[in-house]
Amino acid sequence: MPETAPYGSWPSPVTAEIVAENDGRPTWVSHAGGALWWVRPQPVEGGRVALLRLAGDAEEPEVVLPSPWNVRTRVHEYGGLAYVVAPWSGGDAVVFAEYSDQRLYRFVPGSGDDPVPLTPAPSIPSGLRYAEPVLAPSGTEVWCVREEHTGTGPTDLRRALVAVPLDGSGDVRVLVEDTHFLACPRPSPDGRRLAWIGWDHPNMPWDATLVRVASIGADGRVGEPDTVAGGESESIPQVEWETPDALLVASDRTGWWNLHRVRLDVEGAEPEVLCERAEEFAGPLWRLGERWFAPLGEGEVAVIRGRASARLNLLDTTSGLLYDLLEDTHTEWTPTLAVSGRTVYGVAASPLSPFEVVQASVGAVSPVVASVLSVPVTSLPLPQARTFAGPGGRDVHAIVYPPSGSRFGGVGREKPPFIVFAHGGPTHRVPMVHDLEVAYFTSRGLGVVEVNYGGSAGFGRDYRSRLREQWGIVDVEDCVAAAKALVDEGFADGARLAIRGGSAGGWTAAAALAFTDVFACATIMYPVLDLVAFRTGETHDFESQYLEGLVGPWPETEDRYRERSPINVPEKFTVPFLLLQGLEDEVCPPGPTARFAERVAELGVEHEYVTFEGEQHGFRRKETIVTALEKELALYAKVFGFSAS
Repeated sequence: MPETAPYGSWPSPVTAEIVAENDGRPTWVSHAGGALWWVRPQPVEGGRVALLRLAGDAEEPEVVLPSPWNVRTRVHEYGGLAYVVAPWSGGDAVVFAEYSDQRLYRFVPGSGDDPVPLTPAPSIPSGLRYAEPVLAPSGTEVWCVREEHTGTGPTDLRRALVAVPLDGSGDVRVLVEDTHFLACPRPSPDGRRLAWIGWDHPNMPWDATLVRVASIGADGRVGEPDTVAGGESESIPQVEWETPDALLVASDRTGWWNLHRVRLDVEGAEPEVLCERAEEFAGPLWRLGERWFAPLGEGEVAVIRGRASARLNLLDTTSGLLYDLLEDTHTEWTPTLAVSGRTVYGVAASPLSPFEVVQASVGAVSPVVASVLSVPVTSLPLPQARTFAGPGGRDVHAIVYPPSGSRFGGVGREKPPFIVFAHGGPTHRVPMVHDLEVAYFTSRGLGVVEVNYGGSAGFGRDYRSRLREQWGIVDVEDCVAAAKALVDEGFADGARLAIRGGSAGGWTAAAALAFTDVFACATIMYPVLDLVAFRTGETHDFESQYLEGLVGPWPETEDRYRERSPINVPEKFTVPFLLLQGLEDEVCPPGPTARFAERVAELGVEHEYVTFEGEQHGFRRKETIVTALEKELALYAKVFGFSAS
């Protein structure tokens, strides 16, 4: 029989320090020069992103660049793929974007030389940014997306596809100036064509994109482009060459992101769906370089696909059949893939194993470097995929994590407090995987429910469209529906419900406190609080017109922007909350958060406002993560009436 103790007070081995030290996941996997490369955040090193390489038969990866080198691009502020490996005299060179100045550098591991800058120093600090580099057909240049900041305003910028010489001459030349946003530059296998993706405001890449193709001249110059796929109300987040005359694209023209073939040798040919399923073969393009599929050759493609999850399969493009990989216990693959022969490399996780770099073949899937659990498996929660009924009977997808202490149970007939996790985005999805942040609460006796509210990715275009002009309504209603369902089923204490979230999730948490009476407290992190400010200049360019779809056209629906903004109704905040903000956040700047804190303080609303120097959008430093978690737990202990161990 387990011991009994009040929910929330159970002793737990999942400390805030352990959560912080293991924050982040490996990503941006590539295979070149007989080695496997990837990057990984280092919270204990100030949150820098380290580049790792596993060469040949080595058992452990090496850190390619020592601290303080930080392989991270700020394009779109969310960044993306920030390096590429290129052949170079004396060994392979890595070309990477350094976070501190955003310049591209060339570095030859093992040479003893320091990294060499390849791009000029910008006149505006970090004003020239580069992302998604690929090797040019000539092998003497890197082609990539450049974001050039031209003024002090967040939307004072322009983008282009540019060629950066590897020799360090600094003679960067423009290849393509096209739509306002550019992504996925892909030279064809024969070097005759260049394909890319583009879109313009007010669209986001999950709304409408174009696939453009242009010829590459003998001098390396790119000709005038043609649109070969995409258009209004069609999102294509990735494109790859299948042959020199055919492209593979992930398009949601079927209502789901399915894989299609675009023939360039047949004039006017419509994209041909290769495997039509009510599942996603791609996702929202938040970071440049995300890769959900990778051609293997001979009619086979490695694909990450699923519905509310993302697993790896092989697709036969001739028959449209999907083949499972044997012995794959992972439930979620992230959008980064690399191929070497018939071996596929990626990053995957399950509820009991953290995200790890893995290799897959038709025979089996195995970790490249064995992961070691930092806490006992008995301290991890056992997730339950649930679908609740929302307003009007609509489906609300969620993941429920009951309290998970290995030795304890609640006292008497006590029901556990529950925390609703609202994810960011909002066009995003939370996966059902090993998550120490969730375990930090569940192992102490607090339940967690993560809600993939209407508007989330992973459930088709119609589900994403539920949030159109309904942000602050549908997301809040769905979070409330999940919480109330758990109370009605007897799983949660209706008097002890909390909601928390960061970014768009912070918006949902704040709106839930302002416009419902369901939650006893909230943790609101780097949030959107003022829709008018967000739409009129107090955010970065990438999302500066996102609200056109989420709220309504500006300025025609200005009243709607004002009525829904939590900052305008401080008097409606009547329960305690914690407000956390990074002071270098360019996505949700500290200005509106500070103004909101001042207004609720004037009214005497119980709250704590904590800011963090050196933190951007999302927390990366160990000390910040520890402080944020411990303050959050202290809030719940105070409001819910337990003593945290």
